[in-house]
Amino acid sequence: MSANIIQITGENWQNEVLDSKIPVLVDFWAEWCGPCRAIAPILEELAGETTDKLKIVKVNVDNNHQIAGDFGIRSIPTLLLFKDGVVQQQMVGAMNKAALKNKLASYLV
Repeated sequence: MSANIIQITGENWQNEVLDSKIPVLVDFWAEWCGPCRAIAPILEELAGETTDKLKIVKVNVDNNHQIAGDFGIRSIPTLLLFKDGVVQQQMVGAMNKAALKNKLASYLV
């Protein structure tokens, strides 16, 4: 796991996601999920490229049922983009880096 990606728990959710001064991309994932493993290296690359513009965090749905349930996560990987503590965009399923960057472009200013 990249040093630029933060593991989220119930204890740090508020501080790392809802109170963040920059947009936050939340990756809802599980270890047993193949598409989750496929998108992980892309998220790690992106985290290294956007450290001052975008925070990337991961929520393991097996360990954080409450957070996943609060946002109605039914399929993984699901990526939620938060800005000022509010969900701005939801992306379900794995995608390539170019597609992900395109979806995030307007938030990376």
